[in-house]
Amino acid sequence: VSDLRPSALPGSPDVSRSMFDLRSPPHRSMKRYDSVSSVPSSTSSRKDSQGSNRSLDTITLSGDERDFGRLNVKLCYVSSVEQIWITVLHCKDLSWPSSCGENPRICVKGILTLPKPVHFKSSAKEGSSDIEFMETFVFAIKLHSLQAVRLVFKIQTQTPRKKTIGECSLALRELSSQESNHWLDISPPSK
Repeated sequence: VSDLRPSALPGSPDVSRSMFDLRSPPHRSMKRYDSVSSVPSSTSSRKDSQGSNRSLDTITLSGDERDFGRLNVKLCYVSSVEQIWITVLHCKDLSWPSSCGENPRICVKGILTLPKPVHFKSSAKEGSSDIEFMETFVFAIKLHSLQAVRLVFKIQTQTPRKKTIGECSLALRELSSQESNHWLDISPPSK
């Protein structure tokens, strides 16, 4: 994974709303680790009321229990220049309503919930269950202003029409210069 501290990316320290696309070469090898146990779910089983085992895979979810996918982001605060670096990496196991079509264009909209909210948006990608964004957003904001706010992500379709299909959020209480990696569960959009 690329090192996103200022020494790794050229540019003036007072850049406040720049965006870097990390997809361009050189590519470095990248390993991803899920927070989920490495034990395959098909080996998990439980006893039902009659005492027989059945695989957890046979349990179907409906309504709000459905898995909407997960969003992978990285955060870093560079105190020397008072910048927060937000990298939107990857949407995994993403699902959307059939009303959005088979392959809608999908983007991630971010909001820092400051008194005057800060908005940013990734580029739109063709919809699939796994989408790589690899985009970094940099904002010049004092650390004490960030520690009481949340970072909200809205997963949106751009085509055939703009619609929020899921959302997730993260508190920024523990921002530090050490880059942190987060997998956020995507929930149905709030009404």
